[in-house]
Amino acid sequence: MPCLYFPADLSLWDLFQNLRPVPLAIILLLVLFSLFSWTIVFSKSSVFSKARRDNRSFLRAFRKANSLQAVAVASEQFAASPLVAVFDFGYGEMERQVKQRGAVVNTAAVERSLQLGISEEITKLEQNMNWLATVASVSPFIGLFGTVWGIIDAFQGLGNAGSASLRAVAPGISEALITTAIGLAAAIPAAIFYNLFSTRIKEIGTRMEDFAIEFQNLAERDFGS
Repeated sequence: MPCLYFPADLSLWDLFQNLRPVPLAIILLLVLFSLFSWTIVFSKSSVFSKARRDNRSFLRAFRKANSLQAVAVASEQFAASPLVAVFDFGYGEMERQVKQRGAVVNTAAVERSLQLGISEEITKLEQNMNWLATVASVSPFIGLFGTVWGIIDAFQGLGNAGSASLRAVAPGISEALITTAIGLAAAIPAAIFYNLFSTRIKEIGTRMEDFAIEFQNLAERDFGS
């Protein structure tokens, strides 16, 4: 493979323009991974922000309400709250029992409905989290592949030059370092936000579990079950 010789004042942009096909393909793939992960990060950040805000407002309204029916009316204002979805599962089951039997006679069914609501909301919150984990775990290895390829190119350039020359190995080493850096740049934010979002999901899950207990307490007072 012929060696590319670069001037001493080579800029980073010039280096990118002179990239060979394999390193260029690796870099483009890593950039796409990074853009995809940042799209997920911004989307999930918005979801968690709205969920936290509406959870707080709905919980305040729930604790001030005297009946589940009043909560059901107020809940329409807080559509982004996972607690509202859990409430809808539990309240819907209670309404079915009252409609069919005149009273809430199966509290275990209500509890199961609440757990189903919690499970469904956690599943929604975890959507696309696997992609963040994939980018965080795979990107360094893709960058490492580019590193190995660049080093191979550097040794080939050294062999073609016939002497230990910096100009002979510079292109391959530069490509190796660039792919390594871009691989880490894609992986590190994805790993950070994956851990951050996982913690938030656990917090919201705990909040939903606590809310299910509060719901059952209010249901017992409201329906006398």
